[in-house]
Amino acid sequence: MGKLNKDNLRKTVYYLKKNGIRNTMYAVAERLQPKETDSYTYKEPAEDVLDRQRKTTWENPVTFSILVPVYHTPAEYFKEMVESVLQQTYPYFQLILLDAGEEPEPLKTLAEEYQDDRVCYYKLDDNKGIAENTNAGIPYATGDYIALLDHDDLLTADALYEFATAIEEGKKQGIDYQMIYSDEDKCDGDGKSFYEPHFKLDFDLDLLMTNNYICHFTAIKADVFKELQLRGEYNGAQDFDLVLRVAGRFMSAPQVICHVPKVLYHWRCHRNSTAANPASKMYAYEAGKRAVESFVTERGWNASVEHLKHLGFYRVNYEGDIFKQRPEVGALGGSLLGPKGRIVGGLRTADGALVYEGLKHGFSGYMNRAALVQQAEVLDIRCMNINPACRELLEQCLQEYGLTMAEFQQLHIPRKDIDIKALSVKVSKTLKEAGYVLVWDPWWEQLHSGE
Repeated sequence: MGKLNKDNLRKTVYYLKKNGIRNTMYAVAERLQPKETDSYTYKEPAEDVLDRQRKTTWENPVTFSILVPVYHTPAEYFKEMVESVLQQTYPYFQLILLDAGEEPEPLKTLAEEYQDDRVCYYKLDDNKGIAENTNAGIPYATGDYIALLDHDDLLTADALYEFATAIEEGKKQGIDYQMIYSDEDKCDGDGKSFYEPHFKLDFDLDLLMTNNYICHFTAIKADVFKELQLRGEYNGAQDFDLVLRVAGRFMSAPQVICHVPKVLYHWRCHRNSTAANPASKMYAYEAGKRAVESFVTERGWNASVEHLKHLGFYRVNYEGDIFKQRPEVGALGGSLLGPKGRIVGGLRTADGALVYEGLKHGFSGYMNRAALVQQAEVLDIRCMNINPACRELLEQCLQEYGLTMAEFQQLHIPRKDIDIKALSVKVSKTLKEAGYVLVWDPWWEQLHSGE
Protein backbone atom coordinates (compact mmCIF):
# COMPACT_ATOMS: atom_id res chain seq x y z
CA MET A 1 0.00 0.00 0.00
CA GLY A 2 1.23 3.51 -0.72
CA LYS A 3 2.87 5.30 2.17
CA LEU A 4 0.75 7.81 4.08
CA ASN A 5 3.10 10.66 4.92
CA LYS A 6 3.49 14.41 4.51
CA ASP A 7 5.25 14.08 1.15
CA ASN A 8 2.46 11.98 -0.34
CA LEU A 9 -0.21 14.26 1.09
CA ARG A 10 1.57 17.23 -0.48
CA LYS A 11 1.65 15.43 -3.82
CA THR A 12 -2.04 14.57 -3.58
CA VAL A 13 -3.09 18.16 -2.88
CA TYR A 14 -1.05 19.41 -5.82
CA TYR A 15 -2.48 16.67 -8.06
CA LEU A 16 -6.03 17.62 -7.02
CA LYS A 17 -5.48 21.28 -7.92
CA LYS A 18 -3.95 20.32 -11.25
CA ASN A 19 -6.20 17.47 -12.40
CA GLY A 20 -9.53 17.71 -10.55
CA ILE A 21 -11.46 15.39 -8.27
CA ARG A 22 -12.21 12.57 -10.73
CA ASN A 23 -8.60 12.03 -11.78
CA THR A 24 -7.42 12.39 -8.19
CA MET A 25 -9.86 9.70 -7.05
CA TYR A 26 -8.43 7.34 -9.68
CA ALA A 27 -4.87 8.18 -8.65
CA VAL A 28 -5.53 7.72 -4.91
CA ALA A 29 -7.46 4.48 -5.45
CA GLU A 30 -4.62 3.06 -7.52
CA ARG A 31 -1.94 4.18 -5.09
CA LEU A 32 -3.70 2.52 -2.17
CA GLN A 33 -3.79 -0.85 -3.93
CA PRO A 34 -1.10 -3.34 -2.85
CA LYS A 35 1.80 -3.57 -5.28
CA GLU A 36 4.45 -6.20 -5.88
CA THR A 37 7.15 -3.60 -5.20
CA ASP A 38 5.75 -2.81 -1.73
CA SER A 39 7.82 -5.69 -0.37
CA TYR A 40 10.97 -4.56 -2.19
CA THR A 41 14.26 -4.66 -0.32
CA TYR A 42 17.60 -3.85 -1.86
CA LYS A 43 20.11 -6.62 -1.27
CA GLU A 44 23.75 -5.83 -1.75
CA PRO A 45 25.74 -8.44 -3.65
CA ALA A 46 27.27 -11.01 -1.30
CA GLU A 47 30.79 -10.20 -0.12
CA ASP A 48 32.24 -13.20 -1.96
CA VAL A 49 30.67 -11.89 -5.18
CA LEU A 50 32.14 -8.44 -4.62
CA ASP A 51 35.49 -9.99 -3.79
CA ARG A 52 35.50 -11.94 -7.08
CA GLN A 53 34.69 -8.71 -8.90
CA ARG A 54 37.63 -6.95 -7.25
CA LYS A 55 39.96 -9.76 -8.31
CA THR A 56 38.82 -9.73 -11.94
CA THR A 57 41.62 -8.95 -14.37
CA TRP A 58 40.93 -6.75 -17.39
CA GLU A 59 43.15 -6.88 -20.46
CA ASN A 60 42.07 -3.49 -21.83
CA PRO A 61 39.88 -1.96 -19.12
CA VAL A 62 37.35 0.63 -20.16
CA THR A 63 37.59 3.79 -18.06
CA PHE A 64 34.89 6.03 -16.61
CA SER A 65 34.88 9.70 -15.70
CA ILE A 66 32.11 10.49 -13.21
CA LEU A 67 31.06 14.14 -13.15
CA VAL A 68 29.48 15.45 -9.95
CA PRO A 69 28.47 19.12 -9.70
CA VAL A 70 28.28 20.05 -6.01
CA TYR A 71 26.75 23.13 -4.43
CA HIS A 72 26.47 23.57 -0.67
CA THR A 73 26.18 19.81 -0.35
CA PRO A 74 25.73 18.66 3.28
CA ALA A 75 29.00 17.13 4.45
CA GLU A 76 27.36 13.82 5.38
CA TYR A 77 25.76 13.40 1.96
CA PHE A 78 28.99 14.44 0.25
CA LYS A 79 31.05 11.86 2.13
CA GLU A 80 28.56 9.07 1.51
CA MET A 81 28.44 9.90 -2.21
CA VAL A 82 32.24 9.93 -2.55
CA GLU A 83 32.65 6.74 -0.56
CA SER A 84 30.03 4.95 -2.65
CA VAL A 85 32.27 5.63 -5.65
CA LEU A 86 35.51 4.70 -3.92
CA GLN A 87 33.94 1.41 -2.82
CA GLN A 88 33.49 0.33 -6.43
CA THR A 89 34.78 -3.17 -7.15
CA TYR A 90 35.88 -1.86 -10.56
CA PRO A 91 38.84 0.49 -10.04
CA TYR A 92 39.27 2.21 -13.41
CA PHE A 93 37.55 5.54 -12.90
CA GLN A 94 38.01 9.16 -11.92
CA LEU A 95 35.57 11.10 -9.76
CA ILE A 96 35.44 14.74 -10.83
CA LEU A 97 33.91 17.03 -8.18
CA LEU A 98 32.90 20.46 -9.45
CA ASP A 99 32.19 22.83 -6.57
CA ALA A 100 30.22 25.98 -7.34
CA GLY A 101 29.64 26.91 -3.70
CA GLU A 102 30.81 30.25 -2.34
CA GLU A 103 32.89 28.68 0.43
CA PRO A 104 35.10 25.89 -0.93
CA GLU A 105 36.93 24.83 2.23
CA PRO A 106 34.46 22.34 3.77
CA LEU A 107 34.10 20.13 0.69
CA LYS A 108 37.65 20.72 -0.55
CA THR A 109 39.02 19.56 2.79
CA LEU A 110 36.78 16.50 2.79
CA ALA A 111 37.83 15.56 -0.75
CA GLU A 112 41.54 15.88 0.08
CA GLU A 113 41.15 13.62 3.11
CA TYR A 114 40.63 10.61 0.88
CA GLN A 115 44.18 10.87 -0.54
CA ASP A 116 43.12 9.06 -3.68
CA ASP A 117 44.34 10.29 -7.05
CA ARG A 118 41.05 9.23 -8.61
CA VAL A 119 39.23 11.90 -6.60
CA CYS A 120 39.61 15.20 -8.45
CA TYR A 121 38.26 18.34 -6.77
CA TYR A 122 37.86 21.59 -8.71
CA LYS A 123 36.57 24.90 -7.36
CA LEU A 124 34.54 26.75 -9.97
CA ASP A 125 34.82 30.53 -10.22
CA ASP A 126 31.07 31.00 -9.93
CA ASN A 127 27.76 29.18 -10.10
CA LYS A 128 26.55 29.16 -13.70
CA GLY A 129 23.84 26.55 -13.27
CA ILE A 130 23.95 22.77 -13.14
CA ALA A 131 24.49 22.24 -16.87
CA GLU A 132 27.36 24.68 -17.18
CA ASN A 133 28.86 23.55 -13.87
CA THR A 134 28.84 19.95 -15.09
CA ASN A 135 30.28 20.89 -18.48
CA ALA A 136 33.18 22.56 -16.64
CA GLY A 137 34.41 19.07 -15.79
CA ILE A 138 34.64 17.90 -19.40
CA PRO A 139 38.22 19.17 -19.96
CA TYR A 140 39.37 17.07 -17.00
CA ALA A 141 37.57 13.90 -18.12
CA THR A 142 40.00 11.28 -19.44
CA GLY A 143 37.67 8.25 -19.39
CA ASP A 144 36.25 6.33 -22.31
CA TYR A 145 32.80 7.04 -20.91
CA ILE A 146 31.42 10.00 -18.98
CA ALA A 147 28.84 9.27 -16.29
CA LEU A 148 26.69 11.59 -14.20
CA LEU A 149 26.10 11.32 -10.46
CA ASP A 150 24.05 13.69 -8.30
CA HIS A 151 25.86 15.14 -5.30
CA ASP A 152 23.61 13.51 -2.70
CA ASP A 153 22.99 10.12 -4.34
CA LEU A 154 24.75 6.77 -4.06
CA LEU A 155 26.18 4.15 -6.39
CA THR A 156 26.02 0.48 -5.52
CA ALA A 157 29.42 -1.15 -5.07
CA ASP A 158 29.07 -3.15 -8.30
CA ALA A 159 27.81 -0.32 -10.54
CA LEU A 160 30.92 0.28 -12.63
CA TYR A 161 31.78 -3.43 -12.70
CA GLU A 162 28.38 -4.22 -14.23
CA PHE A 163 28.77 -1.41 -16.77
CA ALA A 164 32.27 -2.53 -17.73
CA THR A 165 31.11 -6.13 -18.06
CA ALA A 166 28.20 -5.14 -20.30
CA ILE A 167 30.50 -3.03 -22.47
CA GLU A 168 32.93 -5.93 -22.87
CA GLU A 169 30.10 -8.31 -23.77
CA GLY A 170 28.91 -5.79 -26.35
CA LYS A 171 32.34 -5.70 -27.95
CA LYS A 172 32.30 -9.48 -28.29
CA GLN A 173 29.06 -9.12 -30.26
CA GLY A 174 30.52 -6.34 -32.41
CA ILE A 175 28.51 -3.60 -30.67
CA ASP A 176 30.18 -0.41 -29.47
CA TYR A 177 27.77 0.88 -26.85
CA GLN A 178 27.28 4.63 -27.01
CA MET A 179 25.05 4.92 -23.96
CA ILE A 180 24.45 2.52 -21.09
CA TYR A 181 21.98 2.78 -18.20
CA SER A 182 20.77 0.77 -15.21
CA ASP A 183 17.77 0.28 -12.97
CA GLU A 184 17.53 2.38 -9.82
CA ASP A 185 15.65 2.79 -6.56
CA LYS A 186 15.10 5.52 -3.98
CA CYS A 187 16.51 5.79 -0.50
CA ASP A 188 15.60 7.87 2.52
CA GLY A 189 17.61 10.83 3.78
CA ASP A 190 19.75 8.52 5.90
CA GLY A 191 20.61 6.36 2.90
CA LYS A 192 19.55 3.24 4.79
CA SER A 193 16.02 2.44 3.64
CA PHE A 194 15.45 1.60 -0.03
CA TYR A 195 12.11 1.62 -1.84
CA GLU A 196 10.26 2.34 -5.10
CA PRO A 197 12.53 0.38 -7.41
CA HIS A 198 12.43 1.39 -11.06
CA PHE A 199 12.90 -1.75 -13.12
CA LYS A 200 13.32 -0.21 -16.53
CA LEU A 201 12.54 -1.36 -20.03
CA ASP A 202 15.17 -1.80 -22.69
CA PHE A 203 15.66 1.21 -24.94
CA ASP A 204 12.36 2.53 -26.27
CA LEU A 205 12.41 5.84 -28.14
CA ASP A 206 8.68 6.44 -27.85
CA LEU A 207 8.67 5.78 -24.12
CA LEU A 208 11.67 8.08 -23.75
CA MET A 209 9.72 10.90 -25.37
CA THR A 210 7.13 10.57 -22.57
CA ASN A 211 9.61 10.77 -19.67
CA ASN A 212 13.27 10.38 -18.81
CA TYR A 213 12.89 6.75 -17.77
CA ILE A 214 16.60 6.19 -18.48
CA CYS A 215 17.62 8.69 -15.78
CA HIS A 216 20.13 7.16 -13.29
CA PHE A 217 22.72 5.58 -13.65
CA THR A 218 23.82 6.57 -17.14
CA ALA A 219 27.19 6.64 -18.90
CA ILE A 220 27.73 8.06 -22.39
CA LYS A 221 30.66 7.54 -24.74
CA ALA A 222 33.07 10.37 -23.99
CA ASP A 223 33.39 11.69 -27.55
CA VAL A 224 29.60 11.89 -27.87
CA PHE A 225 29.21 13.58 -24.47
CA LYS A 226 31.98 16.08 -25.19
CA GLU A 227 30.42 17.02 -28.52
CA LEU A 228 26.81 17.33 -27.32
CA GLN A 229 27.38 18.55 -23.75
CA LEU A 230 24.60 19.69 -21.45
CA ARG A 231 22.55 22.71 -22.51
CA GLY A 232 21.97 25.42 -19.92
CA GLU A 233 18.64 26.46 -21.40
CA TYR A 234 17.27 23.10 -20.24
CA ASN A 235 18.50 23.32 -16.65
CA GLY A 236 16.33 21.13 -14.47
CA ALA A 237 15.97 18.65 -17.32
CA GLN A 238 19.50 18.91 -18.70
CA ASP A 239 20.09 15.15 -18.39
CA PHE A 240 16.82 14.40 -20.19
CA ASP A 241 17.72 16.77 -23.00
CA LEU A 242 21.13 15.12 -23.38
CA VAL A 243 19.71 11.58 -23.38
CA LEU A 244 17.14 12.56 -26.01
CA ARG A 245 19.85 13.99 -28.25
CA VAL A 246 21.99 10.88 -27.86
CA ALA A 247 18.96 8.74 -28.72
CA GLY A 248 18.22 10.94 -31.72
CA ARG A 249 21.74 10.52 -33.01
CA PHE A 250 21.46 6.74 -32.97
CA MET A 251 17.83 6.30 -34.07
CA SER A 252 18.94 4.04 -36.92
CA ALA A 253 21.08 1.90 -34.60
CA PRO A 254 19.19 1.60 -31.28
CA GLN A 255 21.21 -1.49 -30.38
CA VAL A 256 24.11 0.77 -29.32
CA ILE A 257 22.05 1.88 -26.29
CA CYS A 258 22.37 -0.73 -23.55
CA HIS A 259 20.18 -1.39 -20.52
CA VAL A 260 21.75 -3.20 -17.55
CA PRO A 261 18.73 -4.67 -15.71
CA LYS A 262 20.10 -4.29 -12.19
CA VAL A 263 19.60 -1.65 -9.49
CA LEU A 264 22.95 0.16 -9.47
CA TYR A 265 21.90 3.60 -8.22
CA HIS A 266 20.18 4.90 -5.08
CA TRP A 267 18.34 8.21 -5.58
CA ARG A 268 18.26 9.96 -2.21
CA CYS A 269 14.82 11.31 -1.41
CA HIS A 270 14.60 14.14 1.12
CA ARG A 271 12.43 17.21 1.62
CA ASN A 272 14.30 19.40 -0.87
CA SER A 273 14.68 16.78 -3.57
CA THR A 274 12.48 16.51 -6.66
CA ALA A 275 11.86 12.88 -5.76
CA ALA A 276 10.10 13.88 -2.52
CA ASN A 277 8.36 17.03 -3.71
CA PRO A 278 7.87 17.20 -7.51
CA ALA A 279 5.95 20.45 -7.39
CA SER A 280 8.99 22.17 -5.84
CA LYS A 281 10.73 22.03 -9.19
CA MET A 282 7.99 22.72 -11.71
CA TYR A 283 10.57 24.55 -13.78
CA ALA A 284 12.30 21.21 -14.34
CA TYR A 285 9.15 19.69 -15.85
CA GLU A 286 8.66 22.71 -18.08
CA ALA A 287 12.26 22.28 -19.22
CA GLY A 288 11.56 18.60 -19.90
CA LYS A 289 8.60 19.54 -22.09
CA ARG A 290 10.79 21.94 -24.04
CA ALA A 291 13.43 19.24 -24.44
CA VAL A 292 10.86 16.91 -26.03
CA GLU A 293 9.62 19.76 -28.22
CA SER A 294 13.18 20.39 -29.38
CA PHE A 295 13.63 16.70 -30.17
CA VAL A 296 10.39 16.59 -32.17
CA THR A 297 11.26 19.78 -34.07
CA GLU A 298 14.73 18.51 -34.97
CA ARG A 299 13.14 15.37 -36.44
CA GLY A 300 10.92 17.55 -38.63
CA TRP A 301 7.74 16.08 -37.18
CA ASN A 302 4.60 18.20 -37.16
CA ALA A 303 3.55 17.56 -33.59
CA SER A 304 2.83 19.24 -30.28
CA VAL A 305 3.87 18.20 -26.76
CA GLU A 306 1.71 18.39 -23.64
CA HIS A 307 2.05 17.60 -19.95
CA LEU A 308 0.23 14.54 -18.69
CA LYS A 309 -1.59 14.30 -15.35
CA HIS A 310 1.53 13.18 -13.50
CA LEU A 311 4.41 15.66 -13.38
CA GLY A 312 7.39 14.78 -15.51
CA PHE A 313 5.37 12.83 -18.09
CA TYR A 314 4.53 14.05 -21.58
CA ARG A 315 2.64 13.17 -24.72
CA VAL A 316 3.58 13.86 -28.33
CA ASN A 317 0.48 14.61 -30.41
CA TYR A 318 1.08 14.18 -34.13
CA GLU A 319 -0.79 16.49 -36.45
CA GLY A 320 -2.50 14.20 -38.92
CA ASP A 321 -1.22 10.73 -39.80
CA ILE A 322 1.69 9.40 -37.71
CA PHE A 323 2.67 7.12 -40.60
CA LYS A 324 3.35 10.07 -42.91
CA GLN A 325 5.61 11.72 -40.37
CA ARG A 326 7.25 8.54 -39.10
CA PRO A 327 7.37 5.99 -41.93
CA GLU A 328 9.33 3.61 -39.71
CA VAL A 329 6.15 2.98 -37.69
CA GLY A 330 4.48 -0.10 -39.13
CA ALA A 331 1.39 -0.13 -36.94
CA LEU A 332 -0.32 1.83 -34.19
CA GLY A 333 -2.19 -0.06 -31.50
CA GLY A 334 -4.61 0.68 -28.70
CA SER A 335 -6.58 -1.11 -25.99
CA LEU A 336 -9.86 -3.00 -25.83
CA LEU A 337 -12.03 -2.44 -22.77
CA GLY A 338 -14.55 -4.91 -21.43
CA PRO A 339 -17.99 -3.84 -20.06
CA LYS A 340 -16.51 -3.29 -16.58
CA GLY A 341 -13.94 -0.84 -17.92
CA ARG A 342 -11.00 -3.21 -17.59
CA ILE A 343 -8.43 -3.91 -20.29
CA VAL A 344 -9.12 -7.14 -22.18
CA GLY A 345 -6.89 -6.51 -25.19
CA GLY A 346 -4.03 -4.30 -26.30
CA LEU A 347 -0.30 -4.17 -25.67
CA ARG A 348 1.21 -7.67 -25.67
CA THR A 349 4.53 -9.30 -24.88
CA ALA A 350 6.57 -11.12 -27.53
CA ASP A 351 4.70 -14.36 -26.79
CA GLY A 352 1.31 -12.67 -26.94
CA ALA A 353 0.48 -12.22 -23.24
CA LEU A 354 -1.48 -9.04 -22.39
CA VAL A 355 0.72 -6.56 -20.54
CA TYR A 356 -2.04 -4.65 -18.73
CA GLU A 357 -4.73 -7.33 -18.63
CA GLY A 358 -7.47 -6.47 -16.13
CA LEU A 359 -6.19 -2.96 -15.37
CA LYS A 360 -9.00 -0.51 -14.68
CA HIS A 361 -9.71 2.30 -17.10
CA GLY A 362 -8.05 5.46 -15.78
CA PHE A 363 -5.31 3.62 -13.89
CA SER A 364 -1.70 4.27 -14.86
CA GLY A 365 0.00 1.05 -13.80
CA TYR A 366 3.60 0.53 -12.70
CA MET A 367 5.72 3.66 -13.19
CA ASN A 368 2.71 5.21 -15.01
CA ARG A 369 3.56 3.11 -18.08
CA ALA A 370 -0.04 2.12 -18.80
CA ALA A 371 -0.70 5.81 -19.55
CA LEU A 372 2.37 6.32 -21.74
CA VAL A 373 2.92 5.90 -25.46
CA GLN A 374 5.54 3.21 -26.02
CA GLN A 375 6.87 0.74 -28.53
CA ALA A 376 5.53 -2.79 -28.57
CA GLU A 377 6.71 -6.29 -29.29
CA VAL A 378 3.17 -7.29 -30.24
CA LEU A 379 -0.01 -5.27 -30.79
CA ASP A 380 -3.50 -6.70 -30.48
CA ILE A 381 -4.88 -7.36 -33.96
CA ARG A 382 -8.33 -6.25 -32.78
CA CYS A 383 -7.17 -2.72 -32.07
CA MET A 384 -4.54 -1.98 -34.69
CA ASN A 385 -4.06 0.56 -37.48
CA ILE A 386 -1.62 -0.47 -40.19
CA ASN A 387 0.74 1.79 -42.09
CA PRO A 388 -0.57 1.78 -45.70
CA ALA A 389 2.96 0.86 -46.80
CA CYS A 390 2.54 -2.42 -44.87
CA ARG A 391 -0.79 -3.42 -46.37
CA GLU A 392 0.72 -6.19 -48.50
CA LEU A 393 2.51 -7.69 -45.50
CA LEU A 394 -0.75 -7.65 -43.56
CA GLU A 395 -2.71 -9.27 -46.36
CA GLN A 396 -0.15 -12.10 -46.55
CA CYS A 397 -0.62 -12.80 -42.84
CA LEU A 398 -4.40 -12.66 -43.09
CA GLN A 399 -4.45 -15.07 -46.02
CA GLU A 400 -2.84 -17.73 -43.84
CA TYR A 401 -5.87 -17.43 -41.56
CA GLY A 402 -8.39 -17.20 -44.38
CA LEU A 403 -9.28 -13.60 -43.58
CA THR A 404 -9.96 -10.61 -45.81
CA MET A 405 -9.10 -6.99 -45.07
CA ALA A 406 -12.78 -6.30 -44.44
CA GLU A 407 -12.87 -9.05 -41.83
CA PHE A 408 -9.66 -7.71 -40.26
CA GLN A 409 -11.41 -4.40 -39.67
CA GLN A 410 -14.20 -6.19 -37.77
CA LEU A 411 -12.03 -8.33 -35.50
CA HIS A 412 -12.99 -6.29 -32.43
CA ILE A 413 -16.28 -8.20 -32.69
CA PRO A 414 -15.66 -11.62 -31.07
CA ARG A 415 -14.98 -14.59 -33.34
CA LYS A 416 -14.35 -17.97 -31.76
CA ASP A 417 -12.79 -19.38 -34.94
CA ILE A 418 -9.81 -16.99 -34.79
CA ASP A 419 -6.82 -17.38 -32.46
CA ILE A 420 -6.45 -13.68 -31.68
CA LYS A 421 -3.19 -14.07 -29.78
CA ALA A 422 -1.53 -16.13 -32.50
CA LEU A 423 -2.66 -13.78 -35.26
CA SER A 424 -1.53 -10.74 -33.29
CA VAL A 425 1.92 -12.29 -32.81
CA LYS A 426 2.11 -13.30 -36.48
CA VAL A 427 1.27 -9.86 -37.86
CA SER A 428 3.42 -8.00 -35.35
CA LYS A 429 6.49 -10.17 -35.89
CA THR A 430 6.10 -9.92 -39.66
CA LEU A 431 6.15 -6.14 -39.44
CA LYS A 432 9.12 -6.08 -37.05
CA GLU A 433 11.11 -8.50 -39.18
CA ALA A 434 10.53 -6.15 -42.11
CA GLY A 435 12.24 -3.40 -40.10
CA TYR A 436 9.22 -1.53 -38.77
CA VAL A 437 8.54 -0.46 -35.19
CA LEU A 438 5.19 -0.87 -33.48
CA VAL A 439 3.73 1.88 -31.31
CA TRP A 440 1.06 1.49 -28.63
CA ASP A 441 -1.10 4.47 -27.68
CA PRO A 442 -3.02 4.16 -24.37
CA TRP A 443 -5.36 6.98 -25.39
CA TRP A 444 -6.85 4.83 -28.14
CA GLU A 445 -9.51 2.74 -26.43
CA GLN A 446 -12.52 0.95 -27.83
CA LEU A 447 -15.16 -1.27 -26.28
CA HIS A 448 -15.09 -5.01 -26.83
CA SER A 449 -18.72 -6.07 -26.54
CA GLY A 450 -17.99 -9.77 -26.23
CA GLU A 451 -16.16 -9.57 -22.92
